[in-house]
Amino acid sequence: MRAVIATAAGGPEVLSVHEVPDVEPGPGEVAIAVVATAINRADLLQRQGFYPPPPGASDVIGLECSGTIAAVGEGVEQWSVGDEVCALLAGGGYASRVVVPAGQVMPVPDGVDLVTAAALPEVAATVWSNVFMVAGLKPHEAFLVHGGAGGIGTFAIQLASALGARVFTTGGTADKLAFCASLGADVTINYRDEDFVEAVKAATDGGGVDVILDNMGAKYLQRNVEALATEGRLVIIGMQGGSKGELDINALLRKRGAVIATSLRSRPSDEKATICASLVELVWPLVAEGLVRPIVHGTMSLDDVVAAHELMESGEHTGKIVLTV
Repeated sequence: MRAVIATAAGGPEVLSVHEVPDVEPGPGEVAIAVVATAINRADLLQRQGFYPPPPGASDVIGLECSGTIAAVGEGVEQWSVGDEVCALLAGGGYASRVVVPAGQVMPVPDGVDLVTAAALPEVAATVWSNVFMVAGLKPHEAFLVHGGAGGIGTFAIQLASALGARVFTTGGTADKLAFCASLGADVTINYRDEDFVEAVKAATDGGGVDVILDNMGAKYLQRNVEALATEGRLVIIGMQGGSKGELDINALLRKRGAVIATSLRSRPSDEKATICASLVELVWPLVAEGLVRPIVHGTMSLDDVVAAHELMESGEHTGKIVLTV
């Protein structure tokens, strides 16, 4: 099979496509003939040597894919060879074949083509598990997602809007913020020339937002708490702005707020299976109705993985970057 191998920790230039031994499913697993995969920011960190795969996972980069079932392991009854699927992976997506626990495999939603489906599993699982399963965002609550034009942001805006929340988002250009508004964002904030805390307070009569999905970490920690409403929930899923910050506990106590840090990749397979089952039941129908859709900036060949990573690092994309295998 073909797979992208990182010859060392470093920039995009360390990535190249090689022939490697095929992988075969074990008990409870399936093998997928990969049609497409998608790039996530975690892939850049793994390439740089900062985000190793969890024990037992493939060393090949890639946290999601779409394709067809090529083989099923012992005890797998819900999938058959030839089924078109997408899957949430702990690794291995940048390849022509990948093995994954059967519970992390999902049908392709109606109305979504097989290549585009590669852009769904990671963002959908991240947004659904953190914003709704963990933070419990409710209809008519206010929700802020940072970086609304990215893969996670574009999905979060649509899903929160479709389920009745008032959506706030930040972005770095007028074009990106206009696109976020077209997806359902009610309030858009340019972080380059606006203070998002002041903008949130102005738009909520000082009340703040109920849930924040944050990928910045330390840089935004205290300001996120300031932007929370009473009993607000801050969910941190990334550290683009650093890993160590100061927090005014008194400010958090006064708001009876919560700060939650989560990681999807390192969760046990049974937890991921629960998330995937919930997606199929509650989110896939919204995708099928066209209320939520994967936003794909562009599609590139697996052989162009270096250019794809360079594009991801540039921040000039909107939505997901898909690699066809």
